[in-house]
Amino acid sequence: MTGAAVVRAEIVWKPVLVGGIFNAVNDQVYETRANPHPVKSRYYLKDLQDWARFCGVKIGQPPVFPVRAVDPMRAAIVAGDEGKLPPFAWATFEAYWGALQDISQPDVLAEICTKAGLDPAHVAARIKDADVKDRLRQNTEEVIARGGFGSPTMFVNGDDMYFGNDRLPLVEEALSRG
Repeated sequence: MTGAAVVRAEIVWKPVLVGGIFNAVNDQVYETRANPHPVKSRYYLKDLQDWARFCGVKIGQPPVFPVRAVDPMRAAIVAGDEGKLPPFAWATFEAYWGALQDISQPDVLAEICTKAGLDPAHVAARIKDADVKDRLRQNTEEVIARGGFGSPTMFVNGDDMYFGNDRLPLVEEALSRG
């Protein structure tokens, strides 16, 4: 057992639009993607596979990258309302990185919803609601205002910010300190 369970922490999931974050505070990411340095690019692919092996997940190279994630992230808001955000996030991760599906497509999103125990028709209707759109925008603006510049961004005990999956051991340590 590791992470939040070890330190008895509550995780408050807040879906965001990473593209919105990049546009606001990290727009150089687009140039880096368009013109990657070959040495760094090779290392990035190795590092990604090392992390995949370590975490026991499959990570491929999606044919659509970056993907337009507005609807999936709105669906994540709905999944959170239904108490199903973790299974929805996992199903989305597996569809995009494992099965190499275009998660922006309605049929793929419907399949993800079904796997997460959500009614696809209900989710498809809710992602059009102004409230859902507003909450996703507010979450994105909040992480920017708090100093975030990408995803995942995690805050411990208020404003102690950590960025990246490789910081999870530091998050766990910070949580154990209280």
